[in-house]
Amino acid sequence: MVQAYSLYEGSFSVDKSRKFVPFDPAVDNPKDRPGSMFIQVHPFLIKTQAGLVICDTGLGQTDEDGVLKLYTNIRRLGYRPEDVKYVLMSHLHKDHAGGMVTFNSGAPRIAFPDAEYIVQRGEWEDAYSGISSSYRTEIFDVVQRSGNLVLVEGAGHLNDEISYELNGGHTTHHQAFHIQTGGEHYFFGGDVLPEPEEIFHNYVAKYDFDGRRSKELRQAYWTEGAPAGWIFLFYHSKSITVGCGQVREDGSYKLISAI
Repeated sequence: MVQAYSLYEGSFSVDKSRKFVPFDPAVDNPKDRPGSMFIQVHPFLIKTQAGLVICDTGLGQTDEDGVLKLYTNIRRLGYRPEDVKYVLMSHLHKDHAGGMVTFNSGAPRIAFPDAEYIVQRGEWEDAYSGISSSYRTEIFDVVQRSGNLVLVEGAGHLNDEISYELNGGHTTHHQAFHIQTGGEHYFFGGDVLPEPEEIFHNYVAKYDFDGRRSKELRQAYWTEGAPAGWIFLFYHSKSITVGCGQVREDGSYKLISAI
């Protein structure tokens, strides 16, 4: 049984200002936002033997009471934010790292106090270097003070179920995660593999640090993972968010929803 869930934050438009503006297709017209990209934001929750795992934390969207949407979505699934044991960060751009902390209690505090926050050391250092306005260091300051930050380097294992690998591509020190639990192999590629369409319409993306590397990695992950039964988690998907490969009559693989 698949136990991976989208903690959907919403749909947004993003223009050259890099501001994420909520976009509701039912009432908003894309033509009113020229020069914008339109993206979805899907942090993920996975139930493992060691406890709940979060894959990236979204923008940190809140309701009218200031409560993180991540909290609300976790509770709707029947779980508690307190049960999150690992927060796996592919990278630290603001649309992935905003929910690492909460500001609802006055002073900012870490959003998942019983979790280890897993970040590549090089990505952490880059976030403070000033190389990109996509990093919000005021969030990272809170994480650093919490004592929950775990900096990793290269590839390795967190436990018997979770492994990480430095893959670059989108940022210099971007990482991907493999979570093998309950008889399933989940793969979270972050912004190297953010949408299922990028598998089949493979291209060099301008928003990647190394677009050619990302392009090569997407094909490598699909070529290895589809026959092996990996379940792919697509962070910015407009269609299938949790998918896997299904073999066609000609021996090739198509993507289908795994839930």
